[in-house]
Amino acid sequence: MKTIVLSAAAAYVIHLFFEWLAIAVGVQLYRRQRARTGQASMLQAGHYGVLIGCILGAAFGNKLVFWLEFPHLWASSWQHVDVWASGQSIIGGLLGGLIGVELTKKWFGITESTGDNFVLPLMVATAVGRIGCFLAGLHDGTYGNPTALPWGVDFGDGISRHPTQLYDIFFVLLFGALLLTLKDRWQSKPGLLFKLYLSGYLFWRLAIDGIKPLPFDYGWGLSGIQVVCLLALMCYLPFVLNQFYFSSREQHASISR
Repeated sequence: MKTIVLSAAAAYVIHLFFEWLAIAVGVQLYRRQRARTGQASMLQAGHYGVLIGCILGAAFGNKLVFWLEFPHLWASSWQHVDVWASGQSIIGGLLGGLIGVELTKKWFGITESTGDNFVLPLMVATAVGRIGCFLAGLHDGTYGNPTALPWGVDFGDGISRHPTQLYDIFFVLLFGALLLTLKDRWQSKPGLLFKLYLSGYLFWRLAIDGIKPLPFDYGWGLSGIQVVCLLALMCYLPFVLNQFYFSSREQHASISR
């Protein structure tokens, strides 16, 4: 299969459009999720800060992980200010947003869990954003390695490649839908749904990035994003497993009674 080949300028515009569309859709879905669960409006004191903390943290993490993925590009272009804002990383956005939210909640003294309401917005926003990545083709850099599989895509250079952007869309929609279907099981453990989603996506990217071109080898064939995923999982999984274990044990105990 061969996609429409866009110029660099057209690819940039298309990608930017879907990026902002993803953000707009995500924000609206998050607002509706809060309203549906009876939580306070984002504009009420303190709660707007959570959203701002999420956006600022995501923006910072977005760029940081991108430059970890391409350290050689930074070494050759750091003196060009216009290059600093280039490039993005979903993993960086997720982790940066998580840190931003937690710091903001601590600052405002908010103790309620806010993560579960992010799951649906994140899965839909990621899918929308990846459409832009796919249409941008070779200009985006999120395509996979060459493949002989029948669903390989030629992005314009005559080489059939893994359409990893589409793989990402299928994963977040299927995995996210599965978690949302099972969310009632973890109703007594606020925040667990988000933890499971984030952990699953970190594992997914650790695996799927192994069939993408390697921009910079940090050792053992690992890219910067894969290293970040590994470190994040090492830090995050103990919290996930702890909450999941006690959630399952409490649920079993209530059934036994």
